[in-house]
Amino acid sequence: MKSADIRQAFLKFFEEQGHTIVPSSSLVPDNDPTLLFTNAGMVPFKDVFLGRDPRPYVRAASAQRCVRAGGKHNDLDNVGYTARHHTFFEMLGNFSFGDYFKREAIRFAWTLLTERLGLPAEKLWVTVHISDDEAERIWKDEIGVDPERFSKLDEDNFWQMGDTGPCGPSSEIFYDHGPEVWGGPPGSPEEDGDRYIEIWNLVFMQFDRDSQGNMNPLPKPSIDTGMGLERIAAVLQGVHSNYEIDLFQNLLKAAAEATGHADTTTPSLRVIADHIRSCAFLIADGVLPSNEGRGYVLRRIIRRAIRHGHKLGAKEPFFHKLVAALDAEMGEAYPELRRTRDQIERVLAKEEEQFARTLDHGMGLLEEALGELKGDVLPGETVFKLYDTYGFPFDLTADVCRERGVTLDEIGFQRELEAQRKRARAASQFGADYTAALEVEGETTFTGYERLEDTAKVVAVVDGEGNALAALDEGGKGVVVLDRTPFYGESGGQVGDTGYLHVNGGRFQVTDTQKQGGHHLHHGLMVEGRLEVGATVTPQVDASLRAATVRNHSATHLLHQALKMVLGEHVQQKGSLVSAERLRFDFSHFEAMTPAQLAEVEAIVNAQILENAETRIEHMSLDEAKDKGAAALFEAKYTDNVRVLTIGADDFSVELCGGTHVKRSGDIGCFHIVSETGIAAGVRRIEAITGESALAYFQEQEARLARIGERLKAKPEQVESRVESLVERNRSLEKELERLKAKLASATGSDMLSEAREVAGVKLLAKQLEGVSGKELRGVLDQLKQKLGSGVIVLGVADGDAGKVNLIAGVTDDLTGRIRAGELVNHVAAQVGGKGGGRADMAQAGGSDTAALPQALASVPNWVEAQLT
Repeated sequence: MKSADIRQAFLKFFEEQGHTIVPSSSLVPDNDPTLLFTNAGMVPFKDVFLGRDPRPYVRAASAQRCVRAGGKHNDLDNVGYTARHHTFFEMLGNFSFGDYFKREAIRFAWTLLTERLGLPAEKLWVTVHISDDEAERIWKDEIGVDPERFSKLDEDNFWQMGDTGPCGPSSEIFYDHGPEVWGGPPGSPEEDGDRYIEIWNLVFMQFDRDSQGNMNPLPKPSIDTGMGLERIAAVLQGVHSNYEIDLFQNLLKAAAEATGHADTTTPSLRVIADHIRSCAFLIADGVLPSNEGRGYVLRRIIRRAIRHGHKLGAKEPFFHKLVAALDAEMGEAYPELRRTRDQIERVLAKEEEQFARTLDHGMGLLEEALGELKGDVLPGETVFKLYDTYGFPFDLTADVCRERGVTLDEIGFQRELEAQRKRARAASQFGADYTAALEVEGETTFTGYERLEDTAKVVAVVDGEGNALAALDEGGKGVVVLDRTPFYGESGGQVGDTGYLHVNGGRFQVTDTQKQGGHHLHHGLMVEGRLEVGATVTPQVDASLRAATVRNHSATHLLHQALKMVLGEHVQQKGSLVSAERLRFDFSHFEAMTPAQLAEVEAIVNAQILENAETRIEHMSLDEAKDKGAAALFEAKYTDNVRVLTIGADDFSVELCGGTHVKRSGDIGCFHIVSETGIAAGVRRIEAITGESALAYFQEQEARLARIGERLKAKPEQVESRVESLVERNRSLEKELERLKAKLASATGSDMLSEAREVAGVKLLAKQLEGVSGKELRGVLDQLKQKLGSGVIVLGVADGDAGKVNLIAGVTDDLTGRIRAGELVNHVAAQVGGKGGGRADMAQAGGSDTAALPQALASVPNWVEAQLT
């Protein structure tokens, strides 16, 4: 029975029982601000149960889409590695709002499962709360459930909406997969096994718990039930994992095709198939990727899926391509998915493009760190460096480490994160308030627009602690204030000038210039001589660094206007840093820029540089500047008289700015974008270089290309094709290696047949293998069984470095009536600190005690003989 048919059969059955079929609500709850997502079928009816939302019906049924990927109910880390955990699932439920109660709810559930869906009654196991004698009588006396398949439990069978409010006992229905699957019934020590799987929970809401803990009977007891569509589909389709049902099989095939990975049983493909469902439906319900709240959870799920695709070898964006397959599976049941398909694909594609650079670089760095790791704990400093310096998300680092059996030093990570926050807070303020110690009237006159050298008088000297000094001697560090200066004080994103103050044969080296209290503060070191208050000095700005800084600053204005032309008028300046080395420009934009957009912006800026238009500086009133169309480049308060910069041909850029600039646009030389990244929700960052820095960058790239060409014995123009050939050859060699490993495993298997011994008339081979990976054991076993004809085989592999043991047992079909592979492999696994299970003819297990493997395998003959005699 297909998943879609099960969903329809459920809704049709309850419609026949007088229930109103209510469409699935949004994944974003509109009646509970405490919930991140709709995580259960009853969420849309919460206010109905509480009497706040009267409905025109007292019976309802729904197939509610749910997400559990954040907050209290978070299954994200288990997805892909277990048989039944999902970020997205469908909850089939029927509800009674003060209408019918236990008797009808139990009868409805039993009738649907046994008569409509055809499940054998002897395959079902029922539980109730230890206090619920009424439900017990209904199940045993009226429904006729076998007392041997019935349990009374405590905490597992009591439901509550919160610490106070509606609550009540529940009754759960389990499906028994049979004795060949390991596990015990509910309430037993082996209940965590996979034999008994919960498929339906019936909640009898009959009490109202007050703040004192008193359980007061509700005037109108109600019913809330939930049955996972994926779980019941697995049962009806005769499979043990939700990922084996029809719905997931088609998504897995689509994911395999999109990633180029054929094995649809791999956990990474399961992660991708699961995540496309939650991501697509969240976007359909209006959630967009961001760095906070629901948007952050969505972004985290998307990036986790992309990372698993990357792990499988996907080199191109693939995740958005799965929306079509999902639409084919669920679009008819959920029209909103089909209606928003194009939007979903666009959002996912943009996220993939944005994350690709971070993922490639971050994964390489993480692999390097794990390769050099001593022990099994990744230091918090390393995790923080990946996060802070390279933008690699913490949760993805945790995800990768989890797969490798490595623990994260989360405490260390949080410690580094807090230290960074403290540094950021400290950097946002001056180290000392020098104004109080200056006691200087007026302001420093800035002359740096016109000249880089001047004559000035020392009006104050302050030491590093903010104490006023009469003089600064050789070797002393401090701050010097002049009555006039050509040194630009850091502001508007432009860094402060550096250079020297010359005085009577002495020199004060200016390492930074800041503005504070109307004064220019020259920070630095007295290199030689003595500097006294009242002395006349010759301030001289480092011309080369000023020129480089000016080029970058002027380029930011051209860049700002170019971004508006390419991306739209919504682009606004959100911050800037202009130094001699490079420029950094932050701007508002909702998505990552494409390579084509970046190339267009760069071309526009360089075209303006080639125009070599004269730069104009004008002073006018703020109103006049606005009438002229000048934009405020920085978020700042402006006086009535402002400085307006016009740069580029035909008044290309007109903005308010107090910084220093080139005389002509051609003085910038050239402009090159180095990177474009996201730094916050809706804020992007471009880093770029100009002039000599750009020239040096191009020369280094050319030299690097030449060096690569030498290694490849190819001319620079041949490097790309030569690399493609090497990549293709590497793929061929990898395939050949896999073929040879399979051939070697086959040969090894043939050689081992001679080691088989006869026990009670049955051929037995129990052997520890070397040079065979755990995942290759199945292939070796199949070959041995085929060649052995009749017999029993147990194979083990010990990985001492990882501290893992992999076991597999096989029994030929003619002997499964006498010996079961599952029991055999568990006998061996128990001796190496593990357990396992499987079919009668094949079973697998794992363990952790590698040293005990030889002795465990040596015990197999006696165990087999005991079974046969």
